[in-house]
Amino acid sequence: MSSILHITNGDSTTQLLKSQKIKGEIITWREMLCEGKTTTDVGSEDFWKTRFDFLNTSYKVTKKTFIDLTLKEYRNLCKQNQDEIVLWFDYDLFCQVNLIAVVSWLKRYRKGRKITLVQSGKTDESEKLVGFSELSSKGLKNLYSNRATLTKDDIEYADYIWQLYCSDSPLRLETVHKFNPSSPFIYLPDAIKAHLLRFPSIENGLNAVENEIIETVASKTFDSKNELIRELLNNQTVYGFGDVQYANKLNELKKLFTSFSPTKLSKKGKQVLEKQFNYYREIRSDFSYLGGAKKYSYLYVNTNDKLLKLTS
Repeated sequence: MSSILHITNGDSTTQLLKSQKIKGEIITWREMLCEGKTTTDVGSEDFWKTRFDFLNTSYKVTKKTFIDLTLKEYRNLCKQNQDEIVLWFDYDLFCQVNLIAVVSWLKRYRKGRKITLVQSGKTDESEKLVGFSELSSKGLKNLYSNRATLTKDDIEYADYIWQLYCSDSPLRLETVHKFNPSSPFIYLPDAIKAHLLRFPSIENGLNAVENEIIETVASKTFDSKNELIRELLNNQTVYGFGDVQYANKLNELKKLFTSFSPTKLSKKGKQVLEKQFNYYREIRSDFSYLGGAKKYSYLYVNTNDKLLKLTS
């Protein structure tokens, strides 16, 4: 029998595979490449240095934690040499960006291996998109049994989208991700669309995620920051963010609040919400990246769903 390596999107999926006694070695991909600067050379020394610098600065991740949770698992991946590599990734932006990065790595370092893909999302069990953790045992095994085998063209396509994601301009992503209807990466177009919406809106300087936060606060009072974060987690559809990401985002927006316990927008926060004040200059940072592009070098034009490059 051929040997199998599973690469999962996180520890919860790894535990699911173990509980279902699915055969094969398991590697957990512990990264959040949808946040912070990325470079195309996945796994290189420069790549990991760039990632650590971001995680340390933005999330206070220590070098020890980064080595223990991420680098050691990556080094374990480098030792694996199985016949088939099965990728387990959810439908959301968080997972889809990680997925194309892993495929890019496999293209370079595991050329010729059989690569198969298991994705959560649309199932017979629910009308809404669901993650692996929401599936029944039968549903999970059905997805595994019907996993897609990636062709050479599929691998090239995913790698190409990753190269574009890491480039200093997101403009090519506006169209290129839409034109591959036969691709098994069926959730990638929506994920890339969600990615582009993370550039600041021309209307008030906040992106789609930031606007969703202040709109949520305006619609209802929350007793605490944690209660607000739970609401945001429950209502998100395509981003796949965790609580630490929303907490970090709230910290960036704190000047738009007078209080987090209970939650209350400031006068300026209400003006930004009503698009009476553009917050771009206040929130702008030269050190904020989305993939390879500087976040504040582009504006999202809501009237035509296009990005506008700002000249320096």
